[in-house]
Amino acid sequence: MTELNQNFAAEAARTTKQGEVSFAVGEMFYSRTDKRGVIQAGNTVFQRLAGHEWSDLIGAPHKIIRHPDTPRGLFHLMWERIKEDKVTGAYVQNRSKDGRYYWVFALVSPTDSGYISTRIKPVCGLSTKVEEIYAKMLKREQDEGLSPASSADYLQELLVEEGFANYNAFQSRALAREFHERQTQLGKNLDAGQLKYLEMAKAIADVANETTGMTEAFQAIRTVPMNMSIIASRLENAGGPISAISVNYSQMLEEMSSWVNTFVDGDACVFSRMRSAILEGQFLSFARALQMEMRTNFTDEDAKYPDSIDVLDERARLEKREAVLLEKTVMSLQNVEVEARRFARSVLDMKRYVTGLSSTRMMCKIESASLAESGTELAGIVDQLDDGQNEIEMRLARIVELNAIIQGSTAMLRSLF
Repeated sequence: MTELNQNFAAEAARTTKQGEVSFAVGEMFYSRTDKRGVIQAGNTVFQRLAGHEWSDLIGAPHKIIRHPDTPRGLFHLMWERIKEDKVTGAYVQNRSKDGRYYWVFALVSPTDSGYISTRIKPVCGLSTKVEEIYAKMLKREQDEGLSPASSADYLQELLVEEGFANYNAFQSRALAREFHERQTQLGKNLDAGQLKYLEMAKAIADVANETTGMTEAFQAIRTVPMNMSIIASRLENAGGPISAISVNYSQMLEEMSSWVNTFVDGDACVFSRMRSAILEGQFLSFARALQMEMRTNFTDEDAKYPDSIDVLDERARLEKREAVLLEKTVMSLQNVEVEARRFARSVLDMKRYVTGLSSTRMMCKIESASLAESGTELAGIVDQLDDGQNEIEMRLARIVELNAIIQGSTAMLRSLF
């Protein structure tokens, strides 16, 4: 046994739970199937963890390693995605021949002839939450007879409850965290491109927080026109200017409301489109890195394969997938650039609305001053406008800053690819 494998074995022995199959953080395993999910090839780590002889694995359905505690809804979701040519990442609990289990983070890529799956050991801690989610899915499948499709929908609902926009957002964050933590434990660094994607992902998450705060500030001043109208009615003839300001302000709020709907509401909004583009690029970038490492680590001096497995051919298949993932990553980067420009234009629109609010606020101050003691209530509205507008302006400025970070990162990434 090589020194590297001895180290892996020692590490695995320290981290193995009772009933869990040993494998170390530095190990990767690989399998390839045809379009029906029948195993065509794999590496020695896959064979060792499965616990089956090569003769039992090759030609067998991949479900030979399926663990009964993994909900059917997960596999339904994975199959639906890869049938649509989507590279998919998922936490999966597998079972070895002797009945023990092992958790993996699996990256499944569709190919012309079938599917390639590369797996690593989950190490970032997210799998603990996933185990809880899968337990809920399994319980409903068993107790309520939930269909695989409905269970897959339930999975996505549970992920949304955990703060993920959708499954794409979940798998992107999961792969990035697993890869990052794995590199840390192995004493390796992320490359410049991976760091930039993490920076962009953090920036878009911060945009989400700022957008939420800005929307709340906007909602807080939605009652201003009504309050102005009430004050105007009390002032009778003197309330004419205030009534006119109220109507004008109400119109501006309607325009701002339309902007909010376009910018932050729904999967097709400006913010969601840019977030999706960034997270897709991040996922593809880390997926490519994982495939590249799998290719370089596919063989070692102790590896013994049956005649049906052509190691050079498997490496070539992985290299081809790397090229495809690179192409997809470049395309997603182009999408980020397009959405970042759209994002910037939308923010400029909001700035114009805020400028209009400033004019309204100034007119309110003038009227409040001219009304002397009877302008006290109007002064309170002016204070409300001050607070709301200051909040909106502050958050808009931060959003502009974050978008600049994203645009700068895309320029740097483009130079790397």
